[in-house]
This record gives sequence, structure tokens and C-alpha cells, in this order.
Amino acid sequence: MSFQIPMTSYDSANETVRSRYDDQITKHGRITNMKRTLLHNVKAFDVFMEWYPLADLCKAFIGDRALSLYAYAISEGNRCLVCGTFFRKILIDAGDDPDNPVLSEEENLLMELGFSIAEDPHNIDPEIYAQLKERYNDEQLTLLFAFAGIMAATNLFNTAAKVPLDEVLYEYRKTGVTD
Repeated sequence: MSFQIPMTSYDSANETVRSRYDDQITKHGRITNMKRTLLHNVKAFDVFMEWYPLADLCKAFIGDRALSLYAYAISEGNRCLVCGTFFRKILIDAGDDPDNPVLSEEENLLMELGFSIAEDPHNIDPEIYAQLKERYNDEQLTLLFAFAGIMAATNLFNTAAKVPLDEVLYEYRKTGVTD
């Protein structure tokens, strides 16, 4: 028997859950499988939705593309099908090749950091830390690491709860990757 937490259904949901559904559809045009799964508990859902304010704070100093590359690196490093494919979609739709991106120095640093955090956060290359310290202040570094934490938590939830890949992401999967 295969384990999976089922997604909630709008039709059988209580008013609080329906409100969260409606808000997601208003903000994003749809509700993802991850969010439908999280809505078994509104507090858990609300905690994970803090991803958006953290992302906005990071975007303010690194930009949208750099944040997408950073999140993609973390998600790929964590081997999260849902998040990795989600960020592949963002990058591809923006005209990028996520498998061979042309990177600025800053984007390269953020991707190296993202992969390093996912692979072994105990042994991040000291050179990465040195470059980060040269480029960002303490508040910005705090935001980058906090964002990495919530991104990794999102990866963990999707993978461990066996959240199915959203149909809108199917065509963006890496070649040979299936659920």
C-alpha cells in the first residue's frame, strides 16, 4: 500500500478552509496540490504561506530571477519533484534553460549556496561564506538563510507527504523524471 496524504476538497471543506482556497485562487489563479494537502490543518497552511513574505523580502535585494534560481538549486539539491519542477517552469517560462543557465556572479553564488545547503549544510565551502559576507549585510544574510529553511521545509513536506505533481507542471519535468 502506498502512502499519500490526500488533498482536501473545497466542496467538503469548512468555511475557514474555503476562505484559504478562495484567497489562493484570487492571488494565484489556482490552488496547488501542496496547498490543498496542507489545508488539512489551517495553522500548518498559514505557516507555509510565510514563504511568500520571505520571498518578497529576498527579491527586494536579489531580484526575481536570482530568487528563482536559488529556490531551484535548493529544491533540486533536495530532490523535490514538486518544487524543482515548479521552479523549472518559472525559469523556462522566462526564457531560461534551468539545466544550463547563463548566470551572473551573484546568481552563481546563490545557486552554489542553494545546492550546498541542500547537500550538506554542515560543510558549506568557506569561500561561499566569504563571498556572501562581501555581498550582503547581516539582515540580508538572515533572510537568505531563513528563505532556504522554509524552502527546504516545503521540499520536505512535498516529498515526505507524497504530494502529487500538479498537472500544470507535467510538461516541465526533467526528461526521464516521473512521479
